[in-house]
Amino acid sequence: MRLALVISIFVTIGITASAQTESREQVLRQIESKRAELTALEDKLLAPSEEDLSSYAEFLKQPDTGLIRLLPREDYDSYVKDKKTLTLRGGGAFYSFATSTHEYGGGNEIGLERGYINAMLGGASYGAITKLDGARLEDVSTELPAVMFIARYNAVTTEPEARVEQRRFRDGTTIGGLAYKASVPAEVGAVYMLRSVDYDRSDLLMAFRIVRKDTDGSVIIAWKLLKKYPKPELARAVQSSN
Repeated sequence: MRLALVISIFVTIGITASAQTESREQVLRQIESKRAELTALEDKLLAPSEEDLSSYAEFLKQPDTGLIRLLPREDYDSYVKDKKTLTLRGGGAFYSFATSTHEYGGGNEIGLERGYINAMLGGASYGAITKLDGARLEDVSTELPAVMFIARYNAVTTEPEARVEQRRFRDGTTIGGLAYKASVPAEVGAVYMLRSVDYDRSDLLMAFRIVRKDTDGSVIIAWKLLKKYPKPELARAVQSSN
């Protein structure tokens, strides 16, 4: 009788443990399902409108072109308290032309914050943006006189040089009558050129146009790749052990 009771207790414990394990697995599956649903919703939020896609249909038939939306970082990134935020790291305020992602940290080339388009690169990497007054995005090429300097520019290869270039473009510099900066006002209708030197990842020359600004402060950007350079490598400074 006592043996039967002991066996019954162990069986009951086993069934309960199994039920708890299954319950946790079910919860994990639900989390994954909800995460997939959130990702799909965030993709919809980040997508350009049907009208935007229709307006740029011919442009998008060309190779190495695209149409993206950037959300204002100050409204959507998780670092902002009491704001509407996304699960997407960076809040949809960043974009990488090299990896085609809005996910922050993936070698982002541009970001939108407080009305400015920024060359968003970490470490010793750097970017330079210039506005091409009067230019049409469709006409911008590496043969355009205004593009020649930045198209022929050779990325520096040592960390001290890279830090100098970071400061130069952060503070702003004028070359050949064009102003280059790492951060420029996001003007609707304006065409810009970006040279992005992201060490160990990519070196790109891009042209882009801010198509319009939406009611939530986000901007729609049409872009095209002008040139892809060999992956830049950096000889980093060696710290002395003394």
